Amino acid sequence: MRLGLNIVANGAHAAGWRMPQALTDACTDIRLWMRMAQAAERARFNFMFWADGIAVRHSAKSDEELSYNARIDVFEPLTLIGALAAVTERLGFVASASTTFNEPYHIARKFASLDYVTCGRVAWNVVTSWSEQEAHNFGAERLLEHDSRYERAEEFVDVVFGLWDSWEDDAFIRDKASGHYFDPAKLHTLNYRGRHFTVKGPLNVARPIQGYPVIAQAGSSGPGQNLGSRIADLIYTAQKTRESASAFYASVKSHAAAAGRDTEQMLVMPGILPVLGRTRQEAQDRFDQLQERVHPCLGLPMLAETYGDLSGLDPDGPLPEPLARSNAVKSGHEALIRLGRQPGMTIRRLYQIQAGASGHNIAVGTAADVADLMQEWFENGCCDGWNIMPAFLPEPAIEAFEWLVPELQRRGLARTEYLGDGTLRGGLGLPRPPFRSRGAFAKSSLPVGA
Repeated sequence: MRLGLNIVANGAHAAGWRMPQALTDACTDIRLWMRMAQAAERARFNFMFWADGIAVRHSAKSDEELSYNARIDVFEPLTLIGALAAVTERLGFVASASTTFNEPYHIARKFASLDYVTCGRVAWNVVTSWSEQEAHNFGAERLLEHDSRYERAEEFVDVVFGLWDSWEDDAFIRDKASGHYFDPAKLHTLNYRGRHFTVKGPLNVARPIQGYPVIAQAGSSGPGQNLGSRIADLIYTAQKTRESASAFYASVKSHAAAAGRDTEQMLVMPGILPVLGRTRQEAQDRFDQLQERVHPCLGLPMLAETYGDLSGLDPDGPLPEPLARSNAVKSGHEALIRLGRQPGMTIRRLYQIQAGASGHNIAVGTAADVADLMQEWFENGCCDGWNIMPAFLPEPAIEAFEWLVPELQRRGLARTEYLGDGTLRGGLGLPRPPFRSRGAFAKSSLPVGA
């Protein structure tokens, strides 16, 4: 199975930073990040993953309520990757960048540059921004509607792929004798005009080492699956049960097949937050400590997009009816409603679940217990690997490297050596896209000036 390390700010559990062993400033400790990257590489993880946003994203009613949220001060991931690439050799890096509040030329240039800086170890997690705070940071009164965000994203990635194909792989001949720096026959100026973008090109970076950086995508809604099936090498998803994971896996693979993709070349990797102990009781005690540290001022805003303001209700009472719709993450909104309808669910219990891993699977037990779950899903058509989400830093990450991975390796489920040519694509077993392999632009495209 492929393995990724997904670190969210100070940890994937929203209250993890309050644990006695946690480093409270882990989110901006570059030396810690370097040690984590090197340890992940020793454990033969394929990549580190950042699910990033370009705002302080929250639903708090006031600054006082917001002050309980520890996901405020985080590194910009592309900057961080440059530092971590310098202290690693094989570990890949997956960074989110929004198609809603960026321009294609910027993204194409940054990721092409990082592909060279990392020697072919970078991936772009294609995301559409989901928070109103991001809209407010970029001159908009409100966020684009969900379907409009995905319409823009479809065109955005077409333009980025086209810019990455500005140059054939061997275009730069750098011939001192003739004076030719590149072969003009191997330059392909984009000349793109569509509904959302007009981009002439060419890109002022050579074609990336990997052809295209690995493409990750995390949308689980209908439009999200359509986009992912067309462009993604990695699908990142939140699934809490084997049944839902199996259904999602079958759905995205069928979408890929319908799009003419080789389904073996699109990897589905759900997130999992392991709470490990040397015994099951030790693991359960740690999990209970984590859940008890979820303050209501932290937990209640996590439900606001789906249920509105719950502060006046009994936290140990039942949930009200959910709001009719949400313009945020639609798949997350629907998953939260399903959880809220489980028998005996209370407001407190639901926000504790949400704080635990933002809707991802939480596995509590020994390394063997967690490996059992991972193996069951992997061998029964639920996933192609996992994104490991440490609850806080650094202890749970180290335990994943030193306890969980060796258990998986003993079972023949995790690699003991990297595969491939040193690139992230090679390590994941993915082929390098040939020139113009995805050069199918949106139907609305016209040459610039037409």
